Amino acid sequence: MSKTKIAFSSLSMDLKRVALGYWKGSEQTALRFSDEALKRQLELNFQKMKPYVRDLLKKLPQTLGQQDKQKLAEDALMLSTLFQNYALKID
Repeated sequence: MSKTKIAFSSLSMDLKRVALGYWKGSEQTALRFSDEALKRQLELNFQKMKPYVRDLLKKLPQTLGQQDKQKLAEDALMLSTLFQNYALKID
C-alpha cells in the first residue's frame, strides 16, 4: 500500500470523525480530528493527484473553519466519502 493511499484513507477517517463529533455534539473531539485532518493534508503531494482532488484539499482549511457546525459536519462527511473513493482508485 502506498503512502499516498494511506494518507488519503487516514484523512477520510479523520473527516468522518469530525462529522460524527459535530453531529453528536462533541465539539472538542471534532476540533481534535479537524487538526489531525489538516496535518494529514500536509503529507500529500499536490503534484501527483487529480485536479479536482487538489481543489478540494486546498479548500479544506476553509471548510473546517465554518461557523455553521451542521454544514461543517455535512461537508466533512461528503469530503470523507470523496477522499475514501479516491484512495480506492490509487495504484
